[in-house]
Amino acid sequence: MLKIIISGCNGHMGRVVASLCAADPDVEVVAGFDVLGNGEREFPVYSAPGQFTGKADAVIDFSSPAALDGLLEFARERGTALVLATTGYTQEQVDQIEAAARQVPIFRSANMSLGINVLLELVKKAASILGDSYDIEIVERHHRRKVDAPSGTALMIADAAAESCGHESEYVYSRHEVRHPREKKEIGISAVRGGTIVGEHEIIFAGHDEIMEIKHTALSREIFAQGAVQAAKFMAGVTAPGLYDMSQLVK
Repeated sequence: MLKIIISGCNGHMGRVVASLCAADPDVEVVAGFDVLGNGEREFPVYSAPGQFTGKADAVIDFSSPAALDGLLEFARERGTALVLATTGYTQEQVDQIEAAARQVPIFRSANMSLGINVLLELVKKAASILGDSYDIEIVERHHRRKVDAPSGTALMIADAAAESCGHESEYVYSRHEVRHPREKKEIGISAVRGGTIVGEHEIIFAGHDEIMEIKHTALSREIFAQGAVQAAKFMAGVTAPGLYDMSQLVK
């Protein structure tokens, strides 16, 4: 049976992960990490990773970038695989993750949805065909509580388009101060925050007299939690250090 720890277990996503695990006979949640304490959970909760002395196959993290240092230290000391589903990391933190991945297996994705990762492949294909003569704009919408903007997924999409469009790209996050025509190299990224929107990502390829749109809508948080549990199952069989992502999982 897969033994996992949920980091951020008292948050919205942590609770969804716990609920899915409780219904999965192949998974056992052995502990949770959360700075807010126990929260009347059905498993022991520790305010810091170092307090846990048991064994686990993987840690699923849906918490905050502030928790990263403790998680990386825990992974290095215990050799436990990490599944990082948190977004909003700084470049310095991304560098820390990459350095730690040279010692332990780390799975990182800004979006754990299978559909989003299929969308990324569609964006790459479209950008490789249309990108040189079509303008690319990305619009993402999320609930009012989301802190980081643009979303990590929007940046993943932009990276996929930039990698395949055939010319140098520059990300533009705001046009209110821009006073010149749009340049070919620009990829626009716009963020909308409001209500209880789980997550929407729309990619617009705008050409001469023609527009193509690719869109993904998440209707619940369960799709992200399910992807994270699948990633934990995958990582439980990984022994080699390295940085892993959804591209290995969806093959």
